[in-house]
Amino acid sequence: MNIYNRSTIKAFIKKHSDCRDQMTLWYHEVSGKNWKSPKDVKKDFATASIIRNNRVVFNIKGNKYRMVVAMNYERRWAQIKFIGTHAEYDRIDANTVEEH
Repeated sequence: MNIYNRSTIKAFIKKHSDCRDQMTLWYHEVSGKNWKSPKDVKKDFATASIIRNNRVVFNIKGNKYRMVVAMNYERRWAQIKFIGTHAEYDRIDANTVEEH
C-alpha cells in the first residue's frame, strides 16, 4: 500500500516519542501489503476496526493511541486522516475526520 502523508506520522512521533517503534513498524508493514479488501486488513491486524467510508481504525501501543486511515483498495493507497490519543479519538467522528 502507498501511504500518503507520512509527515503526519513524523509530526505525531515528534510529540509522542513513546510510540516511535510501533509507528515505524506499522508504516513498514503496511507499505509492504497489497490489501484488496477490509478482510485482508483484518487478517494482518486483528485488532483493527473496519468502519464506514473505507476507513480503518488501528490501535497503536496497546490502544493508547488510535489512527484512522482511509483506504482505496483498488488504487492501493492508504491516507492517514487522524492520529491521536484515545481521549482525542473519542472527540472525533472517525467516519468523517480529515487530516488535522
